[in-house]
Amino acid sequence: MIIAIASGKGGTGKSTVAVNLSLSLENVQLIDCDVEEPNSNLFLNLDLEKDEEVYLKIPKIDEENCTHCKRCAEFCEYNALAVLEDKVMVFEQLCHGCGLCSMVCPTNAITEKNRSLGVIEKSRDGIDFIRGVLNIGEAMSTPIIRRLKEKTDKKKTVILDVPPGTACPVIEAITGCDYCMLVTEPTPFGLYDLKIAVELCKKLKVRFGVIINRDGIGDEKTEEFCKKEDIDIILRIPYNRRIAELYSEGKPFIDEMPEWKTKLREVYRRIHEDIRK
Repeated sequence: MIIAIASGKGGTGKSTVAVNLSLSLENVQLIDCDVEEPNSNLFLNLDLEKDEEVYLKIPKIDEENCTHCKRCAEFCEYNALAVLEDKVMVFEQLCHGCGLCSMVCPTNAITEKNRSLGVIEKSRDGIDFIRGVLNIGEAMSTPIIRRLKEKTDKKKTVILDVPPGTACPVIEAITGCDYCMLVTEPTPFGLYDLKIAVELCKKLKVRFGVIINRDGIGDEKTEEFCKKEDIDIILRIPYNRRIAELYSEGKPFIDEMPEWKTKLREVYRRIHEDIRK
């Protein structure tokens, strides 16, 4: 079973839930898909090693065979190619690696070369943990997330720590998951972004439930929204000073508050039974 931990905005406690849930279960694999800012290992402190480098295939122009017919540029949806009178310019940062330009080239003047996007790292010991790390200044994160998901161990319960928001990286991470936990906070900002995340899960046809973090602050509008839309609130994590202190120290709160391990296991059991229905 693959469970995605997502949120409509950053800072709601998504990684906190992902890490503590993973440590509460047995036979689990945790994958940090927030490749722009992977922080799950700040709580795990695992010794990581490089697993592989992730590349994107981008066009390489053979100017001797190129007739500058402009077909490659005309078919490029991302404007990654500009054909001049005597040269073809390739804007590597805009290329999405679809390979269409090489397919439509009438003289086979376009081949492909690798452009590094980032790396995938894995744990040497302890919990089965994998994360992606996007190169500094790189914007193309979805290929790394796609590659991370290809490494899911189907014999284990897989927890995905999803990037914040609802853009392409989130869509890539959530698509195909069995269940999505949407972590929010009971504030106007939290509710606004939760509504967008809910619509995304519905569009992707992924089952979901809501976790209200910092329960006790803000107002009741988040709970009213969930009740109105018949959305299951699967867990409430209170606005608790000790939880905040452990977070600031980079410690999973279940280590010192074992009752939460039981609560998280119960949430997992309910989800598992719901999916099997």
